[in-house]
Amino acid sequence: MEEKRKFPRIDKVLSIKFSDKEFDILTETKNISASGAYCPVNKPVELMTKLNLVLLIPMKKSRAKTIKKINCSGVVVRHEYTKDNGNYPYRIGIYFTDLKETDRKILRNYINSSLKS
Repeated sequence: MEEKRKFPRIDKVLSIKFSDKEFDILTETKNISASGAYCPVNKPVELMTKLNLVLLIPMKKSRAKTIKKINCSGVVVRHEYTKDNGNYPYRIGIYFTDLKETDRKILRNYINSSLKS
């Protein structure tokens, strides 16, 4: 089967917050790419829901560890229920719809460095 994704996806836990007009959810990614993320959530979120996102990306600068905060928009392109998953029985796939190219580059560099280690 041929891979259809434009960017590589890694299984990495990163803090992510997303919101719309009716809710705020703070969770972690199960996996992430430069075009989207897959996350466990504690409530159902409908397909095509538009979200405001904040991603926290760990970075190293001159041997010091820092966190880069990336703000962007996204849309829910996948949702599912997983019955044996405690407080986070739902999973959603988010496609980043409004990610600045500079932030996408930071995310790609993080992913590529994780693939090498």
